[in-house]
Amino acid sequence: MRIAGITIPDTKRLEIALTAIYGVGRPRALAALGKLGIDPGKHPKDLTAAEESSLREAIEQFQVEGELRRSISSNIRRLKDIKAHRGNRHAKKLPVRGQRTKTNSRTIRGNVRKTMTSGRRKLEKT
Repeated sequence: MRIAGITIPDTKRLEIALTAIYGVGRPRALAALGKLGIDPGKHPKDLTAAEESSLREAIEQFQVEGELRRSISSNIRRLKDIKAHRGNRHAKKLPVRGQRTKTNSRTIRGNVRKTMTSGRRKLEKT
């Protein structure tokens, strides 16, 4: 089963399998399944053709996958172009939402450690 160009895993429950689509999390998957009256515990391989097509239409009504990625990147590009504070933070690869940077920003900065002893090997005594 494919939705929005993504192959949905057949062995997982529908509510989990739909999260393979970028832009669809558990709440959105459960809402779509509830609206269509499909059991969230059902597996994708057990769906009928009618259920499959209605689910595909329901998910594709939302902004998902490439369209969502494009809109997010265009929003970030716009912030950079107007020289907004958030845009500058994105450009410098620093946390954008007000987190502290003295410690705890390892992920966004690429695990940079700038202390004296880190990364150095102890000299071997000969």
